[in-house]
Amino acid sequence: MRKDIEIPKVEDVFVAVVQEEHPEYKTKDWNAYIINNKDVDLDTVLIVSRGYSEDKVTPVMRHTIKLLPARSYAKIEFMQEDVLKLNNEFKITFFEGNQMLDKTYLFRKNTINENALRNIPLMQLKGVLVK
Repeated sequence: MRKDIEIPKVEDVFVAVVQEEHPEYKTKDWNAYIINNKDVDLDTVLIVSRGYSEDKVTPVMRHTIKLLPARSYAKIEFMQEDVLKLNNEFKITFFEGNQMLDKTYLFRKNTINENALRNIPLMQLKGVLVK
């Protein structure tokens, strides 16, 4: 029975953590974004994020984005420096048409840093990307 169930693979949806200058405080902040690099809109995007290590766990954060248009991105959350030392997990569920898809994105501990910055698609910014 299980072999008959087809689980679609999520493609062209990414999570990026980008370092940006805060316009008011002039600090360099790390912010997490979801990127929809598809040609279709994503509906009812649900995001559950948490940070964890062997001995530390952050509170679970929940976010909803009603509509994420095709070829766009949206900010998920600000990430404090202390959280970057942990594994950071983003579980994302969304509807594409009338089909529900989900995927878990994981930034391993200490992988979000200035040495790991790369060009991020659609954003014209540098950051760390998980596909």
